[in-house]
Amino acid sequence: MDDLWYSEYHTPNVRFSIKVARQLHNEKSNYQEISIFESPEFGRFLTLDGIMMMTERDEFIYHEMITHPAMAVNPDMKRVLVIGAGDGGVARELTKYPGIECIDIVEIDERVVRVCQQYLPQTACGFDDPRVHLHFQDGLKFVRHTDAAYDLIIVDSTDPFGPGEVLFTKEFYGSCFSALTEQGILINQHESPFYEDDAKAMKAAHRRISQVFPGSFVYQAHIPTYPSGHWLFGFATKTLHPMRDLQAQHWNEAKIRTRYYNTDLHSGAFCLPTYVKEMLQDE
Repeated sequence: MDDLWYSEYHTPNVRFSIKVARQLHNEKSNYQEISIFESPEFGRFLTLDGIMMMTERDEFIYHEMITHPAMAVNPDMKRVLVIGAGDGGVARELTKYPGIECIDIVEIDERVVRVCQQYLPQTACGFDDPRVHLHFQDGLKFVRHTDAAYDLIIVDSTDPFGPGEVLFTKEFYGSCFSALTEQGILINQHESPFYEDDAKAMKAAHRRISQVFPGSFVYQAHIPTYPSGHWLFGFATKTLHPMRDLQAQHWNEAKIRTRYYNTDLHSGAFCLPTYVKEMLQDE
């Protein structure tokens, strides 16, 4: 029997492939094609419309870096809104903080959540906490109409096409601004700066966020299965600064268990390569 491989084109000229033991699940929801595979190297992994979203092996990097930098800057956050994050990994990281009182998760596709609960309990365990409230609806509409004031909004969206496209618009970022408290923070997955199409999406997101928020910063992480392995996150604020307001001692004393993030890494993550800084300055 021939080897089975999952392949994803990062560009028309670059293909990323992982050896697959078997496909565990495949379905077409009302929004996208959802698949779960099992691999010898990366464990189980989730794809949406053929694009890899997470693997058991390296998901901790993404989920820790989209969550903990904001919490280390403002450890007193009580109300958190998460857009997307149907695999549960962001919820898992947030529930490590006993001071958080409410976590609203808005995922447009309920089937992503249910499939992850069945096949990816390592991340979907995040949905089990009683502080987590799931809302299966459009993220833009939810944040536009919410009366709640959030201390933190995390946008864990798919790429800026298909169901996730509206989460990269100036209107969406403006609605997030209105839904945040005065010390509120917006974190978003910011795409990669390396390949041309990814870099265009990254620059467009940064430009739109910068038009809305007084403070718009970018930080980075290394995620092996994401295009180029070099991934960026946005850190947008009304008043706080990700470096000057870092509460390192407070965060360290809380003894939050992580495998990637720490407060030394926090400082380094905002130190960007020259080519990335030049892209952001151009915007």
